[in-house]
Amino acid sequence: MWYLQRAASRLAIIGASLKRGTLPRLQLVNHSHSSEVLTKHIDMRVRLIPALEDNYMYLIIDEQTKECAAVDPVEPDKVLSAVEEEGVKLNTVITTHHHWDHAGGNEKLLETAGKLKVYGGDERIGALTNKVTEGDQFNIGSLKVRCLFTPCHTSGHICYFITGPSGEEPAVLTGDTLFVGGCGKFFEGTAKEMYTALVEKLASLPPETKVYCGHEYTVSNLKFAAHVEPSSNAVKSKIAWATSQRSKNEPTVPSTIAEEMQYNPFMRVRESSVQSHVGKEDPVQVMDLLRTEKNNFRAT
Repeated sequence: MWYLQRAASRLAIIGASLKRGTLPRLQLVNHSHSSEVLTKHIDMRVRLIPALEDNYMYLIIDEQTKECAAVDPVEPDKVLSAVEEEGVKLNTVITTHHHWDHAGGNEKLLETAGKLKVYGGDERIGALTNKVTEGDQFNIGSLKVRCLFTPCHTSGHICYFITGPSGEEPAVLTGDTLFVGGCGKFFEGTAKEMYTALVEKLASLPPETKVYCGHEYTVSNLKFAAHVEPSSNAVKSKIAWATSQRSKNEPTVPSTIAEEMQYNPFMRVRESSVQSHVGKEDPVQVMDLLRTEKNNFRAT
């Protein structure tokens, strides 16, 4: 409950500030938890922009038209600076879910940047213009975006699968559903919903799909993964790499769907090694027990 109380309090502060045309002080602190990174795909560029204490915003840039979308732009000024540096045209906002640290900057961004299309799956998302659900599609220039309805962390959470004209090197924006090595808390949903989101939907994407998530939680997630599967070489290798990255304030994003299937326990609930850890074989029960254990896990 502490998270919900904190989020409600901060959302109220942000809402009042947005009406005044300003963002509260907590939004304007110059955080530097990670370096900005530009990842090049065949048809797109993805610019990772750190925000707040451990959030990630993104610019999705279509190489063909130089149009772009801002993803979860909680700190609009940083987003607009990145748009200017990239020399691209911003016309779309993609919101994964309604929590303030993802949707709290939408109104301010529109006040500064003008009329934009704002996509999301929840009426609680600020400045929403286009509500979407499972299977809905839209474009960022020549890029195709397919919506995956992934309720659990919130009841209206959407992940966004992005492909370009070549059909190669796709990307998926997973918000707080799938993290590198972990998944989001089940605030408004069930283990069955998270199982559907992770194992039936996201795991079915092309293995090479790059995963862009909403937070830098990788090291702590992998410490839990090591607790679940202590003999896993995939976990050991990834945690060594991630620890090195974070020691340099470098992000651990993106990963890929194929990689997540190797070390993320929440995507491995059908594996005997994970099932034996919780003493259950039903994958939905395994999901539920893993999440409960992770909620109380304290990495050393």
